[in-house]
Formats: sequence, C-alpha cells, structure tokens
Amino acid sequence: MPGPPPTFGRSRILLSLTTLCAASMVYYHLGLFVPRAVEVRAAQGFGEGYSFGADFYPIWLTSREGLLHHLDPYARETTRQIQIGLFGRSLNPDSPTASPEYRAFSYPLFTDILLWPLAQLPFPMVRIALALILPALTALSVLLWLRALHLRAGPVMLATLILLTLSSYAVLEGLFAEQMGLLVEFLLAASLGALVCKRFFLSGALLSFALIKPQIVLLVGVYLLFWTFAQFRARWRVAAGFFFVTVLLGVSSLLLWPRWIEEWLQVMYGYRQYSTPPLVCYLLGDEMGSRFGPFLIAAFLVSAIVLAWRKRQALPGSMNFGLTVSLLLAITTITILPGHAVYDHVVLLPGIILIALSWRSFAASSRAFRVVLALTALVLFWQWICAPLVIAVQPFVSHQFFVAYVHSIPIRTAASIPFGVLSLLGLMTWRRASYTIREKGEKVERASSQPFNV
Repeated sequence: MPGPPPTFGRSRILLSLTTLCAASMVYYHLGLFVPRAVEVRAAQGFGEGYSFGADFYPIWLTSREGLLHHLDPYARETTRQIQIGLFGRSLNPDSPTASPEYRAFSYPLFTDILLWPLAQLPFPMVRIALALILPALTALSVLLWLRALHLRAGPVMLATLILLTLSSYAVLEGLFAEQMGLLVEFLLAASLGALVCKRFFLSGALLSFALIKPQIVLLVGVYLLFWTFAQFRARWRVAAGFFFVTVLLGVSSLLLWPRWIEEWLQVMYGYRQYSTPPLVCYLLGDEMGSRFGPFLIAAFLVSAIVLAWRKRQALPGSMNFGLTVSLLLAITTITILPGHAVYDHVVLLPGIILIALSWRSFAASSRAFRVVLALTALVLFWQWICAPLVIAVQPFVSHQFFVAYVHSIPIRTAASIPFGVLSLLGLMTWRRASYTIREKGEKVERASSQPFNV
C-alpha cells in the first residue's frame, strides 16, 4: 500500500513543529516569565493586587462604580481605588517609582458603556470569561484578516498562523493583562472584512467601536475616510455608519457624565508623564531620541497621510489596499503607541500575514528585500526558537545566572519586530509602485508606436 504523499508528510512535520514551538512559548511566558515579573512587582511593593487581568480592572471598576454609583471615572479618588486594586496601595504620580506602574482610567467613557454587562460579574469571574473570549477573538481575527486581504491559506497554513499568533509574546502579554488592544484589533479586522464584503455601514460602525483605543485606529481611520470620500456616492455608508455610532456613543456618554471629554483629554495628556516614548525614539537612543524623535515621528506621520491620500482609490481586497492598511498600522506601532505597549503590536498581524503569504513574488526580483526578509524572520521567530532552549537549560543553571543572563532571551527582539515588518511592507509598496509606473510607461510606449491614421 503506497504511503502518504510527500506534501502531507511535510505538512504534518510543519504542524508538529509549530505546535511544539507554540507550547514552549506559552510555557515560557506563563511558567517562567510571568512568575519572575510577579516577583519583581512584589519586591517593588506592587505585588498585593491583581496582575492577571490588570489592564481590564480599571474598566471593570469604573463601569461598575461609575454607572451604578455615579463615581467620576477620571477623578483622583477613582484612580486611587484602581491602584489599590492593582497594587494594594495608591501611588503618587509625581514619584519616580510611579513610572511606568502608575495607573488611571485612560479610556473614553463609552468603553464603560459598551462593556457594562461584564461589570455586573465579580472580577475573578470576569477574568475567566475574558481568558476564553479574547483568545477566540484573536484566532477569529486571523480569518478576518485573510478575508480583508483577499488571501487564502490552506488548513495547515491557517493552523500555523493561528498557533503562532496566539503564542507570540505580544499576544500572550495582551492575554495575561486582558488588554483591550486585542478587542480593538478584532474590531478593526472585522471592519475591513465587512468592507471587502461591501457591507459599508457595518464596516463604519465596527470602526467606531474600535475607538475605545483611538490611538490604534487613528491612521487607518484617516485612510478609510479618504477612501470613502474619494467615491462618496458609492461609499457614503461607511462614513454614515462611523459617524452615526460615534455620535451615539459620544452623546450617551455626555448624558451620563457631561465633563468626560475634558477629563479624558487631561488624563491622556498626563499619560505622557509615566508612559515610555514611542519606539522610534528608542531607535535614536535617549539623548538623540528626546531631541530628534519628535521630528522623525512627524516625518513618519506626514508620510502616512500622503500614502493614505495617494491610495484612496485602491479597491478593498487588492494588494495596494492591503499594503496600505498594513503599512499604516506598522507606522502606528513605532510613532503613536507607547514603547512599552508590546501587547498592542498585535496590529502588525495583517502585515505579517501579507508578508508570509506574498513574499515569494517580491523576493525573486529584489536582493534587498531578501536580506530584510531574512533579518525580520530571525527577529520574529527568535521567540519560538529560544523558548525551548531556555526551558531546557533552566534546571541546570543557578537562579541568579538564569535571571541575569538567560531568562529574557526569547523576548529580546520584541521591539525590533515592528521595524522589520515596516521595512518589508515599505519595500513591497515601493516595488508595487515601481511596477505600476513601469507598466503604464510600457502602455504609453506601445500606444505611441502605433501608426497614426488620418
């Protein structure tokens, strides 16, 4: 009886290796990294409160106390209660020890309205519910991004993408903290998936819900508005869905707390005091970053707006559309998001999927692309390569040596991943533009070579 075809054997090996690497990364994060982080928190006096689900706790508390007892979610007293729940004590925002652990409710008020049903449950139960819901939404977002990018993946490739996504350091950090960035990324994927299916009103409405973290969707939102107004008669329902739901959420929040916009903006302004600067500033170092970082950020943002304007005619599901969205999200991670917000790097997912399923057509004609691809693949897969090694050597080395030199090796390249993804997407966009210009030139040349008939 003949054996299975070679492709089946290779697929089984790939899936087995992926499962092993994913399981190793999950064990590393939950079994080694998180316990060490809890030890550090306890040594610094931050270990008496919640760590698992810490990012959702402010939402749960303000939704429960604000809507039921009319407590101002942005007041100092509310901030004090949040910190007692998270750290066992309140913190002084002016103290050096407050950074980066200082916490306050920093979401728009309508976040509490949208997530109010969860606030009716005890927080330990909410943590368990979100531990099931957020991984499911993250896995589903892989399918939605494939639809939005008009890409296909076989069963083995799809399983590989989902396993690696759920076991990546960024997602594991988001799942442990129960970060709403995972929900926003799902809503963004769902919005663009609906756009490809020409369900324009739904697409705009989902984009509006994603405003619970507006810094993540800012650039993509600008692009979708440019795209909508480029052919307003055909696409006006996107703007209608977005503005209708946004106004509905804003007005309902104002009815509950008339001063919430002013207070929220004050919290966001103060957030800079205890959050780390964007990654692009770290690229230049401390001194150069503080001096020239804002100019570099401004240059990236201007380039992003120019790109969004030039690509406003791209068709949903096309390569140009997918590249533009992915590139804008990559720019967001290095210019707008705080440097410590590794959990929000999940928005790189569409770019990584696009690269993983399209790299061959670009690598064949560009040596520079192949070099950047190899470097980016190394920094991306470093976490899955090193996690099994760290687990294997951990029993044979002293605790002090392990913590000082070995413990954090798998996550050392986390801050480099956005730059690699951004570089690859930039090269892909440039190659596509060059190909389009060359193709138009060839058409003009062929037309001009035709005989002129009177």
